[in-house]
Amino acid sequence: MTAVRYVAIGDSFTEGVGDELPDGHVRGWADLVAAGWADATARPIEYANLAIRGKLAWPIVQEQLEPALALRPTHLSFNGGGNDMIRPRTSITHVVDAFSRVIERCDEEGVRLILLSGANPSAQLPLSRLIQRRGDLLSHAVSARIADRADIVRAFNWPDRELSSPAYWSEDRLHMNSRGHHRVAARVLTALGMEPPAQWWSLPPLPAAARMRGSSYYREHLGPWVQRRLTGTSSGDGRVAKYPDFAAIEPSVR
Repeated sequence: MTAVRYVAIGDSFTEGVGDELPDGHVRGWADLVAAGWADATARPIEYANLAIRGKLAWPIVQEQLEPALALRPTHLSFNGGGNDMIRPRTSITHVVDAFSRVIERCDEEGVRLILLSGANPSAQLPLSRLIQRRGDLLSHAVSARIADRADIVRAFNWPDRELSSPAYWSEDRLHMNSRGHHRVAARVLTALGMEPPAQWWSLPPLPAAARMRGSSYYREHLGPWVQRRLTGTSSGDGRVAKYPDFAAIEPSVR
């Protein structure tokens, strides 16, 4: 059996923002997939994660794809477009072209591609109708682009209505919490033909104290986001990938 070498590229969704551990480490669905993969196969896998929060789809491709492929992975996961989607003038076709570029390069390098769509946060955000509409367009366009590609692993989270409910989201309303990241990881492992821990699909709800409302939410989360847009800065500026090279992930039980 060929050893699994899995690398993830993307933005905050793939970096794991919202699933912060007590020591401050950001985990997220891709880390969970790597651990679940090792457990499901009872074999160690190699895992790298080059995702950085705040990135648009094409910068992900331009900055992360070639370094990821240079690691010679067997599998590569890609998600992008969440940050593009909340910019009203962004072309959906331009974003989908980034997906096509990833597909093309993975084909050339013989890498098995795992494509994800992000979960849908629109119900709890300002401009919810705009975000819903643009997310629907992006989801449908990506699905159409790969309709004839049965070899591409699909883990589409945008249509998951359960995952859109507030209990799966962190207090900033834009990033999933640990519960949400576990549900996404369960979907990815299932798409890969493995059986995830059953509880990952719906962990117990987190304590209710974590939800900001009204002026607190606007002051702590929406205000800084607007300020970054006005100044042309990103939450990912100056950040580096958390796992830029392969790390060995051992099965938790041998």
